[in-house]
Amino acid sequence: MPIEPGDGVTIHYVGRFEDGSLFDTSRQDVARHEDLITAQGNEPADYAPLSFTVGRGDIIEGIDEALVGMEDGEEKTIEVPPAKAYGEFEAEKLREYDPEAFEEMVGQEPEVGIHVEAKNELHGDVVTVRDDAVQVDFNHELAGRTLVFDIEVIDVR
Repeated sequence: MPIEPGDGVTIHYVGRFEDGSLFDTSRQDVARHEDLITAQGNEPADYAPLSFTVGRGDIIEGIDEALVGMEDGEEKTIEVPPAKAYGEFEAEKLREYDPEAFEEMVGQEPEVGIHVEAKNELHGDVVTVRDDAVQVDFNHELAGRTLVFDIEVIDVR
């Protein structure tokens, strides 16, 4: 029977950018082949099928929509535009802070790559550190990107 909103599903996925480079996967064999397990310090257990309820907003909209009508065992490659994934890149989510104020807020010296969580629950990454300013990007790391997913439905409940 075709998948409908409200059905529980379990899928495997491989997520790539339009240029073919991998950004995420549930498949341990793909992660190992792409050196994600050793390069990022991830464990093999980090790569497992993903289970969720279709239409409940547990996953990005583009995958949710693509699953409707698919069946158990079916495979599909989909292209998900930013609007149905993590949104467009928003320049206003790039914020600058005085280095001393940043250090006081975060509790450590600014350094490019540091991940911070603001009191308003926004998460961001330090992207620039200068003598006069620290720039933090509060956009999702995949914002503004078109994403390509290979999806395999492995269970429908």
